[in-house]
Amino acid sequence: MEQTKALVLLNMGAARSKDELEEFLINMFNDKNILTLKSDFWRSKLASYITTSRLDEAWENYEVIGGQSPLHEITQSLINKLQTNMPNTFVTSAMRYTQPNAFQCIEELEKKGITDIILLPLYPQYSTTTTKSSVEDFMYMCEDKFTIKILKPFYKNSDLNNIICDEILKQQNNDETINLIFSAHGLPQKVIDNGDTYQIHIQEHIELIKKQLLSKNAKFESISLAYQSKVGPMKWLEPSLDNALKQFKDKNVLIYPISFMIENSETDFELAIEYKEIAQELGIKEYKVCSCPNDKGSVVDMISNMVL
Repeated sequence: MEQTKALVLLNMGAARSKDELEEFLINMFNDKNILTLKSDFWRSKLASYITTSRLDEAWENYEVIGGQSPLHEITQSLINKLQTNMPNTFVTSAMRYTQPNAFQCIEELEKKGITDIILLPLYPQYSTTTTKSSVEDFMYMCEDKFTIKILKPFYKNSDLNNIICDEILKQQNNDETINLIFSAHGLPQKVIDNGDTYQIHIQEHIELIKKQLLSKNAKFESISLAYQSKVGPMKWLEPSLDNALKQFKDKNVLIYPISFMIENSETDFELAIEYKEIAQELGIKEYKVCSCPNDKGSVVDMISNMVL
């Protein structure tokens, strides 16, 4: 049977080479949702400057994790599993800052004769810097060529939160001395002050997960929220993860990356390596990082149910 409907997974993209890392950075900092300068000219100038100043150091971090982010490989695995689960729907992806980008995705959909699209931004919580940016980019490239349905942020989805709880409990292994920290990707405070709902969604999401953990009789020494990935001098959301870790000397810490559905450089390098080194320097007894939902069978079922 000919497919006329498509599911498009939206994400930021990631680097698989130094050239692609440069592409990622230049595209990200040219995004008006990231650098909110009114002038396209000055945004472009600043994007080039930031990219040039950060590229070599950022690539060194990538080399530590094998020279590429795992995001693309895991995303393709998820697509393959979803395709098997939904044979009447064509499943693909569009990345915001690297290939396959929205333009390439739309070209492919046109060639296949697709008329109806379901967009799933793979960001559980809404932010102008992620969801809005990815959706706007795709819709701009579409030029009203399709009938499009955009799925809403899904942090309240009980299936997702069961998946998260199962991973946390697996890593906790009934150890009630664990201090659970939900690590969310940080944002400049001014983004929130301008009306972005990301912080509210993160806080609501954690409360929902805490309730589900409680229903499973899970006990922790503490449960808290911290923000990672701060760059630059401006004020960002607090507490930062590096500051939050300071209170856990001689204690056990378990990190859950609450912002991410799929592993990437910020989970594999930043959380698993960089912050682990900080934890060791602070005298933290044990430091562990949970896996993202990724391409688990339960994730495939969850997305299939969201779409159908």
